[in-house]
Amino acid sequence: MPDAHPYNLALILAAVLSAIGALLHVACIVGGPAWYRFFGAGERLAKAAERGEWWPAIATMGITLVLLAWSAYGLSAAGVLPALPLLRAGIVAITAVYLLRGLILFPVMVLKPSALTPFVVWSSLICLGYGLVHLWGVVQVWDRL
Repeated sequence: MPDAHPYNLALILAAVLSAIGALLHVACIVGGPAWYRFFGAGERLAKAAERGEWWPAIATMGITLVLLAWSAYGLSAAGVLPALPLLRAGIVAITAVYLLRGLILFPVMVLKPSALTPFVVWSSLICLGYGLVHLWGVVQVWDRL
């Protein structure tokens, strides 16, 4: 029986989540030091932005571009965009990065609980959620990747 939807909805959601992450990084650049602090980027980054240094914006824009590329790979794997180069390897790597980044929370809880800042907890849980959505979609489309 053919799929009810021509596109994979889980991977479309995964792509939207990566795009939201990218937009939040742009918001940090525009919002400045207060936004870097609010989203837990660290005091070093926030103070550098306060001093007008260029590297916080460049680093944040780099993360933004990676997340936008990941969003494109999600849409490609979902069937919305044409197949991107190394699509199978790319979407698997993206899924693995999100999952591993999320799962880092558990060794930190055991090995170095003092490092459990709100940023570490929330960003880990968000990445784990993103990774699980990616995994859900990848499993569904594996045969056609």
